[in-house]
Amino acid sequence: MVQKSARILDVARRAGVSTATVSRALSNPELLTEATRESVFAAIRSTGYRVNRAARNLRTRQARTLLVLVPNLGNPFFSQILAGISEAIGERDYSVLIVDTKDHANTGKLLVDYFLDSQIDGMICLDGSISPHELKQFEDNGVSGQIVFACEWVHGSELPSVRSDNIRGARLAVRHLHELGHRKIAHVTGPEDNVLTHARREGMLAERARLGLPFREEWIIRGDFSLNSGRHAVERILAMEERPTAVFCASDQVAFGLISTLAANGIRVPEDMSVVGFDDIELSEYYVPALTTIRQDRRALGAQAATLLLERIDRENDGSCMMPAPVMLDVELVVRASAAKPGH
Repeated sequence: MVQKSARILDVARRAGVSTATVSRALSNPELLTEATRESVFAAIRSTGYRVNRAARNLRTRQARTLLVLVPNLGNPFFSQILAGISEAIGERDYSVLIVDTKDHANTGKLLVDYFLDSQIDGMICLDGSISPHELKQFEDNGVSGQIVFACEWVHGSELPSVRSDNIRGARLAVRHLHELGHRKIAHVTGPEDNVLTHARREGMLAERARLGLPFREEWIIRGDFSLNSGRHAVERILAMEERPTAVFCASDQVAFGLISTLAANGIRVPEDMSVVGFDDIELSEYYVPALTTIRQDRRALGAQAATLLLERIDRENDGSCMMPAPVMLDVELVVRASAAKPGH
């Protein structure tokens, strides 16, 4: 005998509520009291009721799916941001579609088609390399109101964003090295066309100027946030007539590559050279030496971006969507073992 599937009416009867209340619990649980929500979800579990997503999506014209563009899924930096996004949408019955943009050319038309084909309801973009042409396509097709940038952003775009205070983080890093007694401080940057690179370099240069630190053009070394760029930076440092005593790296990955290559060349960290990173990814605490770095609250960054996007989707549906100012999250210096007084 085939067991009959539970219906929404069965859930409503079990919970002692209307079918409309059950639907509300599934789509907008925050509108109900905690007691009502718990009663409905308990009834769902006991009856084994399952939402017919396909039918609901056709009825509401919503996919209940968010697209997340990630510039490099292989980079551990993004793991906590994705965890924060997942956490924030957990009670809203949304799914996440992740697209790695590193090796795939995602044209504006392709991304717009995700919206127009009703595959997604909104997009969180962690990639600031989206072109003005692509942004114009979003605007022309009326989907700009369903897009939020997180971590990275696009200069000149009015699309909302959630970002860390990168300028302040860079200033904290340089200030810490100065307080330890360092005056010859190098900086390994990120990719030249990246907004984070510019913000962190701006903060670094501003703090150097405030402290009156000496400046040599060769102490600013171009990188790309990767382990390999840390290795190449060491090659540049070894060739310098006047070497820095400390290096501020634009990411923890760069710092790891730099420290390991310094060690391979007989230069100890922090005894011979101090190193500070940026991001505070999980490995930073366990690296040898443990990395002094600037911590971004990546989980909060992802959660706030998802919450902001869902609010915009809701407002888009009632016609009241507005362009908010960027949400800026604070950063903090995490002092560990990779930076010390010169000649320590």
